[in-house]
Amino acid sequence: MAHDRFLRVKQHLLGASVLLLLIASAGCDDRSGADALFVDYQQRIGNGLEIDAPIPQRPDNIAAFPVRDERLFDIPDLRQGMLDVYALRECGITSLVARRNNQLGKVAPASQHWLYELALWRKLRGCWNTDAVTRLDEDDRQRLLDLTKTKTKQLPLASWNALFDSSEWIASFSRASSPLAPGAAIPLTESLAALDYLRHATLNQFNPSWTTQSSTLESHLYTLQREPLTAEILRSLMLATQRLTETTALLEARLAERQICYKNHSNPNADRLYDIFIATFITEVQPYLATLSRTSRQWLEAIDALLDAHSVSLPAIELYRRDWLSLNEPAAPWQQFNQAIQRHVELWQDVWRSCDLMPKAENASGA
Repeated sequence: MAHDRFLRVKQHLLGASVLLLLIASAGCDDRSGADALFVDYQQRIGNGLEIDAPIPQRPDNIAAFPVRDERLFDIPDLRQGMLDVYALRECGITSLVARRNNQLGKVAPASQHWLYELALWRKLRGCWNTDAVTRLDEDDRQRLLDLTKTKTKQLPLASWNALFDSSEWIASFSRASSPLAPGAAIPLTESLAALDYLRHATLNQFNPSWTTQSSTLESHLYTLQREPLTAEILRSLMLATQRLTETTALLEARLAERQICYKNHSNPNADRLYDIFIATFITEVQPYLATLSRTSRQWLEAIDALLDAHSVSLPAIELYRRDWLSLNEPAAPWQQFNQAIQRHVELWQDVWRSCDLMPKAENASGA
């Protein structure tokens, strides 16, 4: 009786173990989007080489975006006393400051604080070009001068904070994101237009003839929130780099063991591998890489132009910019991606040259 119970328990545990293994196995193979594309490429190349495909490793996530205290400027709150504001009433700032103190306060989005600072600076600056300044006594003119200087210094800080304290901008760098899927429809055109508007606004904040509307600014910021495009692009670059590096190592290991062709002569196995290469890398993987390269360059260039438009910056942002957003830093995702493609393509070119399978250039007559 006890023996039978032991067998039933043993069989139950064995069945549960098998089930867990099947579930774990299914989870490991449960890949989608770009990762499924790359893993399928690896497996088919492995089959063509008659060796095991590499076990795909999980790419690292992007770094966390700098915390709030590290990415924002501390702008002293210079709320003017009502007597001081009233003394400058000839400059038309009374109602503007009152709305700031009563309605916006500390709960207003940073973008609205920037619009307030922009409007206040323009009122103060414009006051010097009107007859109102002649009606101010000496103390009030000095008060106007001091306030104008202070707000002139603070305006670039306010425009920086408007960007780096906006939930929409921060969402673009979300680590809770995924690589771009092949053929995915992304709001690239609208998002690039949003970045360009923000760049234009930053460059023209001291231009009195340039104007903006709150609804326009918030609309462009909202566009950036629709999809964490920066994070998706960076993670796509990192995934592609990881999988191409793994596949390159697979091919290098096979070549170290034995060559695919000898004396520039192909063979049936090489011909079969070439067909697999054309059907996978050329037909499927390469178009994805080309689209990713084009999209990521456009996006990173637009971010670079936006950040360059700001006359101020902070160390934590500069470090993140170098490590993750740079097009020139060798260790940043963009350069790593291009280096991985170059190594991978050059290795395949060496293989096909050794097999005399490199495409022949057409002559002038097209023959």
